[in-house]
Parts: sequence; structure tokens; C-alpha cells
Amino acid sequence: MHIFFAPDITDKYYSLDEKESRHCVKVLRMKKGTIVNLIDGRGSLFEGVIQEPDSRRCIIEITSVTNDFEKRDYSLHIAISPLKNMERFEWFIEKSVEIGVDEITPVICSRTEKPGIKSERIKGLIISAMKQSLKTRLTLLQEPVNFEEFINYVNSESLMIAHCSNDIDRKSIKDTYKKGEDTVILIGPEGDFTNDEISLALRNGYKSVHLGKSRLRSETAGVAACHSIYFLNQEESIPEQKH
Repeated sequence: MHIFFAPDITDKYYSLDEKESRHCVKVLRMKKGTIVNLIDGRGSLFEGVIQEPDSRRCIIEITSVTNDFEKRDYSLHIAISPLKNMERFEWFIEKSVEIGVDEITPVICSRTEKPGIKSERIKGLIISAMKQSLKTRLTLLQEPVNFEEFINYVNSESLMIAHCSNDIDRKSIKDTYKKGEDTVILIGPEGDFTNDEISLALRNGYKSVHLGKSRLRSETAGVAACHSIYFLNQEESIPEQKH
């Protein structure tokens, strides 16, 4: 089933924008009567039928809606340094959205080599990955922010900084995170966070964590962190043993 993005859907009939209409009619060659799905980025999944297959303004009649489709009982915010290789950063964006992340903030650290990002392009990648993985909630992309500023204004039930320094004690995410918690995880640049940055985070309530024994690239670490939280929230509770 093909999925289209409909951020402003409110009525029984919805007109796809020109980009989505062209993809629907010209690329996919969909005809009148074809059943399609729409997502609004706010948690709802719609089913509809194409009524007017116009490549500039394809009109779809909505036949059903599922609100809070696959709603999670936790939220995940990844704060990650932009990377010198933008393709690697975009790979992180795509895969993290597919797994499930609610918010992404590019954080400018002492060792960040290329602080800028192409926001509009990344927002397009987010929408594409959201449609690909049937996510109905749009991942929020924040503007790049300085590390210290982020530490000072962002809060959550669970705060973690993932790093590779052997000078500072670290625990696994599994030993730090509790199922169902809203969490923020900091991922550093190539070269990792400085010890001063780690210490500042710890003073502001962050817990020091690792992502296993391997030394991971930043983009891989970001995806591993997303998957760790996803996996821990899928685990079934172990029943208590009766004595």
C-alpha cells in the first residue's frame, strides 16, 4: 500500500500537493478508484480512494481513519553533533526515523568540524523515511544549538550522554534506562565529546553511558542508541517468581 504525506488533512476530501500528486499519478500511475493511505504527521493513519487522479492536484476521498496509530508510551530525543560527511549524517536521520525517534537536535560541540546542516533537505528525508516505515508522527528537527545551551535548557525523565572516554565511569543504556521513560541521549562528533563537556553534562543530571565494546562512528552510535531504546521498550515484563 502506497503512503502519502497529508499534513493539513481535515475534511472528507483531500488534495495532495503538487509533488505528491505528480508522484502518485505520473510515477506510480495510480488511477481513479485506487486505495491509498495518508499520514498527517500528528499520529493519524487515513485510508482513502483516489477520485480525481490529477498530476497537479490529486483528490482523495477519505474512507477511514485510525487515530494514535501505533502510539508509543515513551518519547526519544537524540541530540547529535553534525558530521563532516553530510551523507553519513543523513544516513543517521533516515535510519533513526525508521526505527523511531521523536526529536533530533544537531548539537555543536568543541570538536564539531562542520556545524551547518541542510535543514530543508533533512526535513524531506524525514518525511520520506516516515512514509517508508509507516510512522504517523513527524520527527521534529530542531535548529542547531551550542552544546552548553542545549544542556542548560533541555530536560527529560532520563538524560544520557554516550561517549568513549575511559576516564569516566559508564554504564550500558540497559542498566540506565527504565522502560516507558521519556529520554534524551547525547551523541558526540568525530573525536567524541571533550572531558569538560562530559563533566558539564554530568553536573546537569546526565548519566554516562556506553553503546557496547566497539568504538562506533557518530552516525552508527546514534542509530544504536535509537535501537537500544526501541528494543528495551519492546521487552515483556518478567513476572515475579512465587516462593
